[in-house]
Amino acid sequence: MTDKLKLLAAVLIVAIGIGGFYYFGDKPGYVQAGTLLVSSIAAIVVFYQTAVGKATWEFSKGARNELRKVVWPSQKETTQVTLIVFVMAVLMSVFLWIVDWGLHKVIKAITS
Repeated sequence: MTDKLKLLAAVLIVAIGIGGFYYFGDKPGYVQAGTLLVSSIAAIVVFYQTAVGKATWEFSKGARNELRKVVWPSQKETTQVTLIVFVMAVLMSVFLWIVDWGLHKVIKAITS
């Protein structure tokens, strides 16, 4: 039950921050941004205190660790694959243009 109350409190803090953003609409932008920033940080702190918040934090730590294990392609490989995709897109568009032109001629011959 306390987790639900904490989640509700986090949502209310965000809502108050959004309301404050519009309430301070005639103030400088840094006041509006500060209102959103402070309320967002407070909501994150409250959210982290729940079981869902702790599970979310653990998930993001695991995702970050998995991301570090990814083998990213080199610049040469990226350039080659990009060129292949570009050439295939051009070839397919030319092929479809020829098919469309041919079908247009066939339909025109049939209907004339």
